[in-house]
Amino acid sequence: MKVYNTMTHKKEEFKSINKNRIKMFVCGPTVYDKSHIGHGRTYIAFDVIARYLKYKGYSVFYLQNITDIDDKIIKRANEIGVEPLKLAKEFEELYFHDMELLNVNNVNFYARAIEHLDEIINQIQTLIDKKFAYETSTGVYFDESRFEDFGKLSNRNIEDLNVHRVNPDKTKRNHGDFALWKKRDDGPSWDSPWGPGRPGWHIEDTAITETYFGGQFDIHGGGLDLIFPHHEAEIAQMESATGKKPMVKYWLHTGFLNVSGEKMSKSLGNFITIKELLEEYDPQVFRFFVLSTHYRSPIDFSDESLQQSQNSLKRIHKLMETIDGILKADIAENHEADEKYFKILENTKEEFLDAMDNDFNTPIALSVLFNFIRDINKGINEGKIPKNMFKEIKELFNEFGDILGLNFSVESRNNDLTEELLNILIDVRKKLRENKNYELADEIRSMLRDAGIHLEDK
Repeated sequence: MKVYNTMTHKKEEFKSINKNRIKMFVCGPTVYDKSHIGHGRTYIAFDVIARYLKYKGYSVFYLQNITDIDDKIIKRANEIGVEPLKLAKEFEELYFHDMELLNVNNVNFYARAIEHLDEIINQIQTLIDKKFAYETSTGVYFDESRFEDFGKLSNRNIEDLNVHRVNPDKTKRNHGDFALWKKRDDGPSWDSPWGPGRPGWHIEDTAITETYFGGQFDIHGGGLDLIFPHHEAEIAQMESATGKKPMVKYWLHTGFLNVSGEKMSKSLGNFITIKELLEEYDPQVFRFFVLSTHYRSPIDFSDESLQQSQNSLKRIHKLMETIDGILKADIAENHEADEKYFKILENTKEEFLDAMDNDFNTPIALSVLFNFIRDINKGINEGKIPKNMFKEIKELFNEFGDILGLNFSVESRNNDLTEELLNILIDVRKKLRENKNYELADEIRSMLRDAGIHLEDK
């Protein structure tokens, strides 16, 4: 198996630090707003990576942080008049709900920053003791000039960066020195050896990963936008604090998500939350859409692309429905059946796994799957597939589905149909209410309640 390492800019043979144990960390959300489809893209990609590593026989400890202490959270809380920690908890719960709907369920542990303040303070103190950090009247800062390798992940030079930097804090030694502890009284604060305040953004990740992984681990993931300065800062902090290099063996980054060719942003009016998306599309459709592009490549979101993904899933469901019908039917074995289809099945599995072994190439894996569907449909139409093979075909689809986090079963399709019918009933009831036909509208709600579905008008 080969993976592309952002640090070396090339594909490398994957070998875990410990033989069968993989430690993987992916930067989690800052919970000050609803999660958007860019988050969905990244976390689906790393969920599949975790799934495939487990499929290959590894024991995977997948760790993710939750940034629930941050200036963005405080600003948003002040804007809407709520307590910052309460706001963070509410958006954290929404994030978990979104991930559950997207079938992102392979994170072993979510580590909240607020629950690791002692570890954060200890790591800052270690950096001060080792002369990599210093205290000023505004906080504690990492001395960028003391870490010779700063910029090695993004391939940037400190001197070149400082030419373009503005230093609003005159207490810092260098333009690029970043905060480890902020002395603040404008929001939630905690006691520390340097006075009341709160941690900087970068330090929580390394304090958390050192706590659970030690100074070195196998995989660090995140979006491309985090390489600089966030991941550069993480490297500087961890390698300076522990003295161990490299902090991470393999750096994996997902490409950007654009909307109809443009960068997604609230100012452009093309900002789409996961909640908004799932009001229009089934979660499995979005997941299929994400996996249709390689995780490192940019991905362009559009209704046309989602529709294509929906049609592709329907094609799979249709074949599975046909196979289920064949397995249930009392059909005699065809003596003219062609044994070549067993070889096709064997080759399909080999090609699918080869694609996944090549830096988790899900679009190639999906193309292998659809070539297989073409061959199977042809064999069914010609009556050439041995009857005893259909069970193996179904098992192979289930195996691929488990790796990709996609449900190819007919039951899944029926659940989608049930949801569509429910939405139709809700729309009909809404129109009845608009036409002041409250008696029939209430009767529909009463029947839904009898079926275990509680509908409220809000």
